[in-house]
Amino acid sequence: MNAPGPAAGRRFGARLAAAVAEHGPLCAGIDPHAALLAAWGLPDDAAGVERFGRTVVEALAGSVAALKPQAAFFERHGSRGLAALERVIADARDAGVLTLVDAKRGDIGSTMAAYADAFAGDSPLAGDAVTASPYLGFGSLRPLLDVAAAHGRGVFVLALTSNPEGPGVQHALGPDGRSVARAVAEAAAAENAGAPPAGDVGLVVGATVGTAVTDLGIDLAAVNGWLLAPGVGAQGATAEDLRTVFGDARHRVLAASSREVLAAGPAPAALRGAARRSADAVRAALAQG
Repeated sequence: MNAPGPAAGRRFGARLAAAVAEHGPLCAGIDPHAALLAAWGLPDDAAGVERFGRTVVEALAGSVAALKPQAAFFERHGSRGLAALERVIADARDAGVLTLVDAKRGDIGSTMAAYADAFAGDSPLAGDAVTASPYLGFGSLRPLLDVAAAHGRGVFVLALTSNPEGPGVQHALGPDGRSVARAVAEAAAAENAGAPPAGDVGLVVGATVGTAVTDLGIDLAAVNGWLLAPGVGAQGATAEDLRTVFGDARHRVLAASSREVLAAGPAPAALRGAARRSADAVRAALAQG
């Protein structure tokens, strides 16, 4: 079973811009971890994660800019879990909602090329975009970037994450005096140069990283790509936090929220209501200047 690619001539950055303009800057997670499955009355198995994911798609298609299935929660159930992820992605495609598959792949050479085929090529695991780790060097992502571009898909590259271990790598300085995170951001900017209205290579930047962006001399506005921002909602990022972290790049923020929306389920109407409230809160926070 192969996945049809996005509509010819429609790049990911442009499609996401249209989705955000219509639905607001919210990306809702699909994270069927054991506690949520239990709260929804679902079994912790492949059938449970499939029911969970497909329920979220049915409820939120047309209410959010994008959905972000976390691949690990499906993969832990083996081949049947992966088949469930394929069906969730297919449902989202059929419903016309963008999917960002949160797989955080990163490797070199032929292995990276295989990951690229799996998550950005013609595979049924390929959504509209995928997350990736650049910590074998940004250049190691070249096979993924090329395959994604050829298929009209996007890539969100980890840059500044809010976990306490992140700064030990991301803030480290290279031989040229730039931090690792700044080098990643500038490499993404080079990929996106001149692409209207935004390029297809985004960054993952935590909404709770404080002053790290300015401290490290990173110009997020110059990236010309979307900024996937975990930390909005249940993790507590405020409007002031968003101003501090994203500054003049706030118009390119796609806020990622999982727990705050998913905790309202499993009733579809309740999920839709939670998503609308989250999207409105994010839109208001980003608009504050």
